Amino acid sequence: MSTTKFDITIDARMINHSGIGTYIKNLIPNLADHYKLAVLGNKNILATFIWAKKVKIVDANYPIYSISEQINLPKDIPYCRIFISPHYNIPIARILADKRMVVVHDVNHLVDFNKISFFKKIYARYMISAAVKKSDKVLTDSNFSKSEISKYIIANSKEIKIVHCSIDGEQIVASLNIYFLALIKNKYRLPQNYFLYVGSIKRHKNLLSVLKAFKILKDKHSNFQLVLIGLKYNEFLSESDFEGLRENVFVPGFIPDEDLPGFYANALSLVFSSYYEGFGLPPLEAMSCGCPVLSSNASSLPEVCGDAALYFNPYKVDEIVTAMQKIIEDKNIAKDMIVKGNENIKRFSRSIFNENIKKEIDELIFSK
Repeated sequence: MSTTKFDITIDARMINHSGIGTYIKNLIPNLADHYKLAVLGNKNILATFIWAKKVKIVDANYPIYSISEQINLPKDIPYCRIFISPHYNIPIARILADKRMVVVHDVNHLVDFNKISFFKKIYARYMISAAVKKSDKVLTDSNFSKSEISKYIIANSKEIKIVHCSIDGEQIVASLNIYFLALIKNKYRLPQNYFLYVGSIKRHKNLLSVLKAFKILKDKHSNFQLVLIGLKYNEFLSESDFEGLRENVFVPGFIPDEDLPGFYANALSLVFSSYYEGFGLPPLEAMSCGCPVLSSNASSLPEVCGDAALYFNPYKVDEIVTAMQKIIEDKNIAKDMIVKGNENIKRFSRSIFNENIKKEIDELIFSK
């Protein structure tokens, strides 16, 4: 092991995951510009990023939530001032870091409606508790998540700091033009009028309610379709969930990040139906693309979307139907939401995120 002391080492093994992966991709460029940085993960994947030559890449190609992770991670973390875990799967054993910082995005695995196994729930509770206890600084994404961590985990009065996630709104807007939108529409053969869902089939994402709502909507508005991003046809819970919708629902499969703005910008609106989100990036991505947002009024989403979304109760399918109908029948509502969305995303700029993260790191580096 090298005797070089890095300012920061970050576990970036989840860099290609949704959600946390986006967080890591947003985090590293700023760290690489200001600190001597080591990055752990698959060296072939990490080497493809433009910041790769600015950092020390440590090959750490073992799965998350594994025994291998707990055996190898402590050995692979180089000597550093701060080790950052962007998820609660921290190394339990002692590491060569003066201090630790963890980002606990949410406690979704502990919430009752999420029907994970008893053993997975025990693991999650133990690891989140350990992450909070062992870390010198704990960050989370929203006021909602902070309250949830305090609700489910005994934090022993440890301060939990809130740093909102960010999006690169300027970069997204720069990519949008009529040629790009036409290219995406033709490339994926997108329908003319469609609502967009971006998520997975995980229970807390509440896809089933969107399908039920759209089934009701299409009986009145047969020329509208639903596009689902983040899943495949064969991932549906059962064929009955999809019954009567096959002609009106389009599932394009894997979409590269650079193409996703085209899906937002061409859509009538995003339908974001989650029961539970620690933050929720898709609504902000949609707003950056001038796409109106229909959002669940649950968890952190009102905190994130502010007055720039049309809200519905995710447990009431009829409210989802009503929100979708408003977008179809009243063009002024959509225009108003786009204007408010453009204003709302200013709260979550990359520069604000970078400034807040650097403040928390410097506070930790220079504290006794």
